[in-house]
Amino acid sequence: MKPSAIVYTSNTGYTAQYASLLGGETGLPVCSLEDALKNLPQNSPIVYLGWLTAGKVQGYDKAVTKFNLQALCAVGMAKSGSQMEDVTKSNNLPQGLPLFTLQGGFDLHKLRGIYKFMMLVMSKTVAKKLAAKPDRTADEDDMLDLFQNGGNRVSLENLRPVLEWYQEVSA
Repeated sequence: MKPSAIVYTSNTGYTAQYASLLGGETGLPVCSLEDALKNLPQNSPIVYLGWLTAGKVQGYDKAVTKFNLQALCAVGMAKSGSQMEDVTKSNNLPQGLPLFTLQGGFDLHKLRGIYKFMMLVMSKTVAKKLAAKPDRTADEDDMLDLFQNGGNRVSLENLRPVLEWYQEVSA
């Protein structure tokens, strides 16, 4: 089934950027989960994008309850295409649901409350471990850079697998 909308939940803006990019490339309307819950009909076929925290896709439970998810995009700090097994297990995703993980970014100043505290502690701990590691991979160097300097990794290139999937289901 072809999606009729792109719905997202964003915390620091990276997921919203991906939703906007995806909407621009597909021509599908884009709206926040909050607006979608008010305005989209029950069982509307959607692509859902949510931000990751501890492996959980934020807003997924609400979205899957009301809408017919055609694909799920989980936006986090790790390299696009990674963490698939963890996200699948942590969210108890149904078999066959197309899942895409997308690297967003990190900006401690945009975080609030418990999320800011958790990421402050984690960033110091992880950065210290990664900095001390003598044989870091390129992905680990990128993660260290994000923790130390922040940054935005949202890109059309990271979205390519989602766009390829969309072209297949839209043909």
